[in-house]
Amino acid sequence: MATRTKTSKSAAAAYKLANLPVDGRTRVVIERVTPELDGGRFPIKAVPGDTIPVEADIFLDGHDKLAARLLVKHADDPDWTEVPMVFINNDRWGAAFSVEKPGLYSYTFEAWVDHIASWQHEVSLKVAAGQRITSELKAGAVFADGMAEKAEGDDKPTLEWVAGLFREGAEEYNEIQYNEAIRVAQSEQFTDLLNRYPERQHASRFGRELIIDVDRPKAGFSTWYCLFPRSASQEPGRHGTFRDVEKLLPRIEAMGFDVLYLPPIHPIGQAFRKGKNNNVMSEPGEPGVPYGIGSELGGHTAIHPELGTLDDFKHLIAIAKNHGMEVAMDLAIQVSPDHPWAKDHPEWFKKRPDGTIQYAENPPKKYQDIYPVYFETDDWQSLWIEMKETMLTWASWGVRIIRVDNPHTKPFQFWEWLISEVKKVYPDLIFLAEAFTKPKVMQQLAKRGFAQSYTYFTWRNNKRELEEYMTELTQTEMKSYYRPNFWPTTHDINPYILQSGHEPQFLIRYLLAATLSSNYGIYGPSFELMEHLPFPGKEEYIDSEKYEIRHWDWNRTNRLTYLIGLVNRLRRENPALQTTNNLTFCRIDDDALMGYLKVTGNNRLLMVINTDAYNRRAAMIQVPTWQLGIADDQEYTVFDLLTGAYYTWKGQWNYVELDPYLLPMHLLKIEV
Repeated sequence: MATRTKTSKSAAAAYKLANLPVDGRTRVVIERVTPELDGGRFPIKAVPGDTIPVEADIFLDGHDKLAARLLVKHADDPDWTEVPMVFINNDRWGAAFSVEKPGLYSYTFEAWVDHIASWQHEVSLKVAAGQRITSELKAGAVFADGMAEKAEGDDKPTLEWVAGLFREGAEEYNEIQYNEAIRVAQSEQFTDLLNRYPERQHASRFGRELIIDVDRPKAGFSTWYCLFPRSASQEPGRHGTFRDVEKLLPRIEAMGFDVLYLPPIHPIGQAFRKGKNNNVMSEPGEPGVPYGIGSELGGHTAIHPELGTLDDFKHLIAIAKNHGMEVAMDLAIQVSPDHPWAKDHPEWFKKRPDGTIQYAENPPKKYQDIYPVYFETDDWQSLWIEMKETMLTWASWGVRIIRVDNPHTKPFQFWEWLISEVKKVYPDLIFLAEAFTKPKVMQQLAKRGFAQSYTYFTWRNNKRELEEYMTELTQTEMKSYYRPNFWPTTHDINPYILQSGHEPQFLIRYLLAATLSSNYGIYGPSFELMEHLPFPGKEEYIDSEKYEIRHWDWNRTNRLTYLIGLVNRLRRENPALQTTNNLTFCRIDDDALMGYLKVTGNNRLLMVINTDAYNRRAAMIQVPTWQLGIADDQEYTVFDLLTGAYYTWKGQWNYVELDPYLLPMHLLKIEV
C-alpha cells in the first residue's frame, strides 16, 4: 500500500469544509496581555526614554518548555525588534522595552514550543538519574545542526563543533567526548546559543498588534503658568497687550515655568456681554468675558485688537521660545451671538421653539453671552472640518500646545478624529483636557487622544484622599494612558480649602502639586499672591479676572514665590520629579504626615509633607530600604534640598517632624 506524502487538492478542500484551523500544530496560548486598553482599541501613552513593561499569560499543553518573544517596532521601522520574555510565575511572562523617539510604536507577542529547551531539560533529568543518553545526544546533534544553519559570526563554527561533539559523545566507549558532551549540553553557553537561534516551528502569534503613542517629552514633564494678557499691563487702568506679556517673560522664566498658557485671545462679542462678577448687564467700558468668543472682527482665527495684531502674537511666541517657554492657547468651542458662525452657519446651533438660538446653560448658571455649538447638527461634517482648519491655523502660527475648555461637553469621536487629523500634519501638538466631570468621561477623553488631563487633585485634600487618588492614577490601568496635570487653583475654581488665605495651606497645596505630578500648573499672579476671597457661597473668586481687567503687582514677592522658583529648579535638576508613575508611598502612623518615594536611576528622593496646615506633626517614617538596596543596619545621609540641612538616618524607621508655619515639607535626597 502506497504511503501518502502530500495532501491532494480535494483533501485540502475537504479539510477547509471541516472548519479545521490554518495550522493545528500550534500549541501555545497567549492571553491577558497588559497593558492592553479595551482589547487594543486605544493606544497607551509614553514619551521618549520611557521603559514599557509588558506581561502576558503564555502556556501550552503537556510538559514541554516554551519560548516567548515580545515584538516591537516604530511605525518608521521596516522590521520588528525581538525582546526575549522571561517567566515570572503561574504561566505569567514579562519583558520590557524602551521607546526612543516620538511617533507610533506597535507591539505584539509570539511564542512556540521550545523543543531544544525541552530536550535540554530532559537531558538534565536523565543525567541526574544516572541514565546514559546516547540517543538524546544524537537528537541534540540534529538540533545543533539546525542552529548552525541560522548562526552568524563565531557562533556558526561553535555550533558546528557542538554538533560534532554530540555525535562523538553518542558513540560507544567514547567516555571523554561523552562527558564533555553532557557538560556542554547543560551549560549556560549552550542555553545562550539556543536562545539566540531558536527552533521556531508552529509559532503562536498574539491576535492583535497593540499601539503606543509616544509624544514629545513636554507631554510627560511640563510646568504651566496661566495669565490673562489683558491684565499684563503694569500701568493701572490700561488694557494689557502681547508686548506687555513679553516684558513679564524674564520674571516667569526666572520662576522656572516652561509653558505660558493664555485664556482665549480672540475678539469678544458685545451682545449680552457680562459685567463684573458675572453681572448679566455690563457697564460701558467693561471688557467682557474672553470665552464669549467672536465679533464683527472675526472668530476663532482672529486676534482681539486691544491685545495686538497677529504679528504681535507670533512675536510673543518667538520671544517666549527664547526664554525657554511655549505658548499654549485655549480652545473653547462656543461663540458669542456676534461670532461670524452665528450668522454664516446658524445650522450649527440649537434652536428654541420660537426659532431663536439656545444660549449656554449649566443650571442654575446661565451664560446668555455664549452659544454652545450643536454637534448633532445635520451639517456636522462641515463643523468638524472647520474645527480642524482652526487648529491647523493656530499651529501655523507656531502654537504646539492647546488647552481645551470643557471637552467633555463635545462628542468623544469628534476629539479622536480631530486630534488624529491635526497630528498627522503637526505630530508635536499636545492637547490638554480641561474636564472636571465624571471619572469615566475624563478617562475616555484621555483614551481618545488627549496627552494631558486635568484631575480631581484640586479637591483631594487630606492624606487618605491623596494616597487613594495617587494610587489610582499610578498603580491601575490609568497609568498607561492618563497623564495628570495638577492645578491647586484655576481661574474658574477657588477651592474651599484655600478660601481662608492661610499661607501654610497655599504652600502645602503647591508642594503637593509640584512633587506628586510631573505636570502641574498655577493660575499665575492670583495663586502667587494667594488671592483667596470667594464669591459668597461658591468655589469662585470675587472680582474674577474672567469678567474684568485686573492690575497685579508684578514686582511683589513672598515666601510662596520664592518656593515656586526653588522647587521648579529642583524639578529640572532631579529626574525623579520628572515622572509621575515612579511613586511609592511610605508608612507613617499619623493621619496628616504623608511620605512618598520617587526614584529614577540613581536619583532617589523622599518627600515628607504635613497636610495639617495648622499644627506641628511628628512621627516615625518607614523608608523602603529594600527598594533602595540599603541594609537594615546601614547608615545613610538624607539631604533636604529645600533647606540645605543634612540628616544621618539608619535602617527603615526614622524620625520626622514638620511645622507648617516654618516649612510643611522635607524634600530629601537619599545618598548612600
